[in-house]
Amino acid sequence: MGSLVARVQNILLTPKTEWPVIAAEPETTSGLYTRYILIVSALGPLAMFLKGTLIGTTTFLGTFRMDMATGLKWAVLMYAIGLVGIYLWSLVINALAPTFGGQKDSVQALKTAAYAATAAWVGGVAQLVPWIGWLIGLAAAVYSVYLLYLGLPHTMKAPADRAAGYTAVTIIVAIVLAWILWGIVGSVMGGGMMGGYGGPAVTVGDSGFEKDSAGAALEQWAKNMEAAGKHVEQSAAQNAGAPSAAAIGALVGAAVGVQQRVAALPADQIKAFLPDTLAGLPRTGLSAERNAAMGFEVAEASADYSDGASRNLRLEINDTGGAQGLLALAAWANVEEEREWDGGYEKTYRDDGRMIHERWDSKSSRGEYSEIVANRFAVKVSGQATGVDELKTALASGVDLAGLEAAAAAQAKPAG
Repeated sequence: MGSLVARVQNILLTPKTEWPVIAAEPETTSGLYTRYILIVSALGPLAMFLKGTLIGTTTFLGTFRMDMATGLKWAVLMYAIGLVGIYLWSLVINALAPTFGGQKDSVQALKTAAYAATAAWVGGVAQLVPWIGWLIGLAAAVYSVYLLYLGLPHTMKAPADRAAGYTAVTIIVAIVLAWILWGIVGSVMGGGMMGGYGGPAVTVGDSGFEKDSAGAALEQWAKNMEAAGKHVEQSAAQNAGAPSAAAIGALVGAAVGVQQRVAALPADQIKAFLPDTLAGLPRTGLSAERNAAMGFEVAEASADYSDGASRNLRLEINDTGGAQGLLALAAWANVEEEREWDGGYEKTYRDDGRMIHERWDSKSSRGEYSEIVANRFAVKVSGQATGVDELKTALASGVDLAGLEAAAAAQAKPAG
C-alpha cells in the first residue's frame, strides 16, 4: 500500500519525473488492474455512495438521501463503467500512437490511461466537499488531461512536439465515446438503475471467438479501431502531419461502433412511426428532431396520448443512427437488473435477442416499457395504465416495429 500511495503522490505532484519511471517499469495488464486501477478508481464511486446515502444532497427543498441499496447499485455501476472505460480508452490511445509518431504497445497504453486518470479518480473524493466539490472535480479532470500530455512522449514514444495533437484527438474520441455510451445507457435503462455487469457466457472456437458471440463483437471493434488508426496515419502523412477531417471522423466512428455511415431517419420519417391513436387514446401532441455531431446523427420523436381525463400515455422513439454498432457491442456487458419495492418493481433483461426494460409502480398506477429494435431504435411507452402488460401491448400493437427493422435493413443494404 505504501508504494501505491507513493505512486499516486508522485504522479500528481512530480509528473515530469514520474512518467519516465512509469514508462520503464515492466508491467502487465492484470498487474495494472490489481495493484492500481481496481483500488484508485474506487475512490470516486465510494465517495458518491457516502455522499448519496449518508450525507445527502441539500437544496432549498431540503436534504435528499438515497436508500442504501440504490446508492450501492449506483456506486457499483460507476465503478464497473470506470473499469471498462479505462480499458477502452487505452485501446484508443494505442490505436492512435502511429498517427502521431508513437509506438503501439497495449500495456504502455493502459499505463498511460490509468496514471493519467489518477487526478480525476482522486478528484472524485471532492464530492464530499460542500458547495465547491464540483469545481475541485472539474479541476482534477483538467489536470488529468495535462498528465496525459506529459505522459505520451514517455509511454507511447510520441515526439514531444506532437503530444498536444495526440492528447487533443485522444480526449475528443474519449468524450464522444462516453457521450454516446451514456446516451444509449439512458435510452435502454430509462430512469432506472443498471444492475449486474457479469458478462455473458462466451464460447471460444479454435481460432477466436465464436461467430456472433459478444467476444467476437469486441474483437471486431478492436480491429476496426486499428484500421481507422492506420487510415488517420496515412492521411497525416499525405497532409504534412495533419490528418483530414474525414479520417478523424472515421476514427471517431470506429470508436463508437460505426460499421458504415448510416444517417438517422429524417424527422418526417421517424415521426411517421407515431400512430394517431395508442391503446385507444387519441394523439394530443407530437414532436421530432434530428441532430448531428462529429460526423454521425441521432434522431428522436415523441407523442402524447390522452383521453382528457385520467389516462395518459407517452410514446418515444430514439434512433441512434450511425452509432448503432455500439448497441450491438454493448451486448458483451450483459446488462441485467431486477429489483422490487413496496408496490412496484423494475427490471432489465433480454428477450428473443432484444433488450427490454420495464418499470411499474402500483401506488401511482404508472410505469414504462421499452425495447431496443434492430440494435438501433429505443422505443418506449410510459404513463398511466392497468399494468406493464397494457404498456407492452400498446407498444406491440401501436408501433410498427417491423417497419423500423425494415428501415434499418434498407440503410444497411449495400448500394447497387
